[in-house]
Amino acid sequence: MRRMTLDPRPDWQKRVEELGLHFHTADGRPYWDESACYVFSKYQIDTIERATYALWEMCLELVQHVIDERLFDLFLVPPEFQDLVVRSWDDDWPSVYGRFDLAYDGVGPPKLLEFNADTPTALVEASVAQWHWLKETDPDGDQFNGIHDRLLEAWARVKEFDHHPVHFAALQSNVEDYITTEYLRDTAIQAGLDTAYLDVEAVGWDSAAKRFVGPGNVPIHNIFKLYPWEWLTREEFGKHVPHSRTRWIEPPWKMILSCKAILPLLYQLHPESPFLLPAWFEEPESGSYVRKPVHAREGANIRVVIDGKVAEDTDGPYDSAVSVYQALAPLKPHDGKYPVIGSWVVNGWACGLGIREDDQMVTQNTSRFIPHKMSD
Repeated sequence: MRRMTLDPRPDWQKRVEELGLHFHTADGRPYWDESACYVFSKYQIDTIERATYALWEMCLELVQHVIDERLFDLFLVPPEFQDLVVRSWDDDWPSVYGRFDLAYDGVGPPKLLEFNADTPTALVEASVAQWHWLKETDPDGDQFNGIHDRLLEAWARVKEFDHHPVHFAALQSNVEDYITTEYLRDTAIQAGLDTAYLDVEAVGWDSAAKRFVGPGNVPIHNIFKLYPWEWLTREEFGKHVPHSRTRWIEPPWKMILSCKAILPLLYQLHPESPFLLPAWFEEPESGSYVRKPVHAREGANIRVVIDGKVAEDTDGPYDSAVSVYQALAPLKPHDGKYPVIGSWVVNGWACGLGIREDDQMVTQNTSRFIPHKMSD
């Protein structure tokens, strides 16, 4: 695994915009950054793939363990939603996708940092933009990237599970969420589903039918929401979710896996796994570790402690939230940059990766997306 410096394509902004990536620049600096790429050997890609499958299996086992032992409080699942979590799991409501964030130096085993199980973004970048970048800059090159085809298979499974149309919803005026949601809707259309888009704010409730509805009182049988479960459960209309006839994607059982409380519990269940870092519910008295609010997003309110001293402390709205603690990963800087591997699992398949890098150890919402390719 090495970082290769490159010359960006002269018209890279126009090229990625043609693919729907309109949020390529943030605060005047490239978010999509093709001034470098990461190069992996086939062995390294196989290692990431193997780690992803192992982590996915451990996560599925963890869901069953949480249900069997009724550990919902550890994951802050409200009591009124717990039966829905169980029902969606027992009835095998489909999961489309998720992203494991891994620390990997190309030598030792990848280590799980967190699982973006509910509303992962950076999907257009990983699935589409970096693939087109590769074909234009290295036509004979290869890349670990079968995300798009796996998404088509995932939506085909959704259609088999329930033939009704699927609504796709994202926050109004959030460009990144809208583009990500529209890309997913496009893959669903390609898979043969009837779809419609609406803003999350436009979702209504039909009390007589006990179903969520869109504009014109159109029934929402199935809905993909780029909107976190922990937000939805606190909404005024969220109280209707457990009793509604609407089916949700990602499914309610993802409330467990989208909570960072999985980190210490996974470690308790699989302390021998080479892909897990030690993690705890209580703060260590010494050493090097990272404090993570269980529902924080985009690197907010992360505290990095090295040898008992605070080395990094990010801002955000989760400073009073419940936290877990994870041993500091051995992140290796490349040219002074810290990369995090986002390994995608779609419909149960490990199928591609995207890389975010930053000048600091904590990956945040402005951290750059760097494309990758495989060496011969």
